[in-house]
Amino acid sequence: MATMHDDYYALLGVDRAASHAEIKQAFRRLARELHPDVSEEPDAGSRFRAVAEAYEVLSDPVRRQTYDRFGHAGLRSGGFSPMAADFGSLSDVFAAFFGEALFGRQAPTGGGPARGPDLAAHVEIDLAEAAAGTMLDAGVRVARTCTTCGGNGAAPGTTPITCPGCNGAGRIRLVSRTVLGQMVRTGGCPRCDGTGVVVEQPCETCEGDGRTLEDVPLELEIPAGIHDGQRIRVRGAGHDGILGGTPGDVYVSVAVRPLEGVERDGDDLRVRAVVTMTEAALGTTVSVPTPEGSYELELPPGTQPGAVHAVRGRGMPSLDSGRRGDLLVGVDVRVPTRLSGQQRAELLRLETGLGDDAYPGEDDGFLRRLKSAFR
Repeated sequence: MATMHDDYYALLGVDRAASHAEIKQAFRRLARELHPDVSEEPDAGSRFRAVAEAYEVLSDPVRRQTYDRFGHAGLRSGGFSPMAADFGSLSDVFAAFFGEALFGRQAPTGGGPARGPDLAAHVEIDLAEAAAGTMLDAGVRVARTCTTCGGNGAAPGTTPITCPGCNGAGRIRLVSRTVLGQMVRTGGCPRCDGTGVVVEQPCETCEGDGRTLEDVPLELEIPAGIHDGQRIRVRGAGHDGILGGTPGDVYVSVAVRPLEGVERDGDDLRVRAVVTMTEAALGTTVSVPTPEGSYELELPPGTQPGAVHAVRGRGMPSLDSGRRGDLLVGVDVRVPTRLSGQQRAELLRLETGLGDDAYPGEDDGFLRRLKSAFR
């Protein structure tokens, strides 16, 4: 029984250097052999699904390139999930054999143009760009209508013919015998992939697909406040459809590089300020990192360990309202661990002179804890 980890080329029985036409021909041959109403092999259904999955990846130039470089792991990490992606006309093939839209798409009602597949892209920005918003050129490699054949896939001087399998309808009817009697199902024609036409003499430029790969710029607007891992949908920027069908979309995953010393908590930013016990007692000014650069914060005298000072409106902007979150500065107080005899005596004299009323409460203040530690 085939599994999702099998080599896609081996599943189709083709060489890794096979052309698009060879891959398509191999798939059609295996699809007919493994038809559940024809094949007597008990695992024909699962093998057919595995073969179809292999064809879906290898027939798409971008996914094939990703698979060749990184294997199955590359398809998953790059956003290509064979059992969840937009399969385009391949879902018609499953509908023809199984009477259902296996991947959640309804098969087209007839032949003609088909919507192009969606495309995944990835960009990285820093936290400052996420805070202010920015414009980027994502640059994608997409399938565009072949200029040699005009998108019909036929060699110049020839034209596609009406599919003899469906008479140009793009859909076929299948009659199968079950324990409940005859069952009639309709689905996309596997011979023409639901287009209603067959190319007898493929265009050499696009190998009959009607599209060629091109590197195109993609100007992408990153909104202020975007979070790490969020996706931006660019409508109509994906692969062109078959026979002039509408193009798919591009889904751009945005990674936000963290800023050292800064932790994002929703629209708030959390940072730590480290001061000595003397600075905490007397008050001081600390410099903390933010996406816009260093921010100077004045700590009042008597600042306690673990205190959090909120600076309103210095966090990240909200994607919904544009209102900025807060900058939350937590205070860590450094207490000396090595003291000379003279320093120890001076601290004890200070503690004695302060008295209990110098502390904010019975359980608060580091000098109270020092008092017991030095005695």
